[in-house]
Amino acid sequence: MTTPDALFNLSAVASLPAEDPATLSLLASDPLSFMAPDWAAALQPVEGQLRRMGQFLIQEHDDGRGFLPRAQHVLRTFQRPMAGVRVLIVGQDPYPTPGHSVGLAFCTERHTRPLPRSLVNIYKELQADQGIPPALHGDLSPWADHGVMLLNRVLTVTPGDTGSHRRKGWETITDAAIRALVARRSPLVAILWGKDALKLEPLLGGTPLVISAHPSPLSASRGFFGSRPFGRTNELLLSQGAGPINWSLPPL
Repeated sequence: MTTPDALFNLSAVASLPAEDPATLSLLASDPLSFMAPDWAAALQPVEGQLRRMGQFLIQEHDDGRGFLPRAQHVLRTFQRPMAGVRVLIVGQDPYPTPGHSVGLAFCTERHTRPLPRSLVNIYKELQADQGIPPALHGDLSPWADHGVMLLNRVLTVTPGDTGSHRRKGWETITDAAIRALVARRSPLVAILWGKDALKLEPLLGGTPLVISAHPSPLSASRGFFGSRPFGRTNELLLSQGAGPINWSLPPL
């Protein structure tokens, strides 16, 4: 099953760059080495599960199915320090289109065209909410630099097959990450878009939540548009004594 964001064709799989064997092996043998030190410490209790997921990806690669994003980006969301996270945005799983997924939820490579339609809708709401014109690229890494964790619930996907790696084991790891964020007792706001993200509410304790429909074209008009997630998030951060997020994105 595919989604409106799955602009996929089989020829793209054949043209996927080959995975670096050393990186793929390291992902299975020492996954914590891909993380910032405080994330590595927080996720040490699930290191065994991380290694099992690395072995799963090696098997997917060896069997010719491949996976997205590339191995060096699978744990990218944990590369910035946990201590700096002020906002958590939860996605479902990576874009299934080769060239789109880069290890940060809703983010793409800067040269990706056309932009995924969920991201186009995020930009529309950002403009309506904050007056920020839509970016011409899909690189959301400046948000991550400013303390926004872009966490997919499931960290990998088979090219062209949305949801294919759900219930393979990633959920144990991302649950642990969310619990670790909450346990810091530092200012935090969680943005939950859609029913899948809302299922995480029990893990978030008393964390202030910004909840709406998912930005997918299938649901954006049923509560995402007009929800003001960016302004509401900054208001909630200020109420906790934390600074607001700068949601602007630099041009190409």
